[in-house]
Amino acid sequence: MTSKKYPRIHQVAPASTEPRANGKVVIITEDLESRFPAVDIHVCTFDAADEIAVRNVIRNALSRYERLDVFFANAGILGPQTMFGTVGAEEFMQTLRVNTLGPFLAAKYAAPAMQKTSAAKTAPGGSIIMTASVAGLRSNAGSTPYSASKAAVISLAQTLAFQLAGTGVRVNALCPGLIETGMTSTMFEAARSRGTQGKIGQLNPTCRAGFADEVARVALFLCSDDASYVNGQAWAVDGGLSAGHPFVPGKLA
Repeated sequence: MTSKKYPRIHQVAPASTEPRANGKVVIITEDLESRFPAVDIHVCTFDAADEIAVRNVIRNALSRYERLDVFFANAGILGPQTMFGTVGAEEFMQTLRVNTLGPFLAAKYAAPAMQKTSAAKTAPGGSIIMTASVAGLRSNAGSTPYSASKAAVISLAQTLAFQLAGTGVRVNALCPGLIETGMTSTMFEAARSRGTQGKIGQLNPTCRAGFADEVARVALFLCSDDASYVNGQAWAVDGGLSAGHPFVPGKLA
């Protein structure tokens, strides 16, 4: 033991038992009204890749609250699930339009808004979270258009993190693995009808598919002050799938 006194650890966030988005203005594509009736919620239906619509949503948030703290760019589509040789140019570009242009526009307008200060927000800053995919990290986890669009999202997050250096705005990419959502419901329903649902997710070391709630909790961390030193990262939430190479025991040959 030593009697030397060390400086106290600098605390940048409230206790982790506190609500992580307490007092913040958040733009998110997720079910909230039924689960959090006490939260002030304004629902907007718009095309996530429509520049004017995205700009107006952010302007609306600023006019109401004079601040913006979080934008979770979570809208996405699977796109054509066929071999690349049969994918048309329009189908390919539509996948990138929603999955890549959408997060770009979110950052384009959210980042300046997050740097605005007011009586309620005395320091600039915020968190932009872009939904990418494990398919953007490794091959063989999605179709060509989908994988390309998600790899681009990861590059966007990394590039923008540096372009926003010193602004207090952080940008991170969230990379889910196989998650049961509305987008993947057809596959899960088909597996249940065949009685093979136990095989879903067998290639990851957690040996199961994930739930949207498990992804949402990571997004909540990234948007909070608890993640104040996490920036420009691609966070995999995939049960460990991207930690290794696809390998099924007993099937090497």
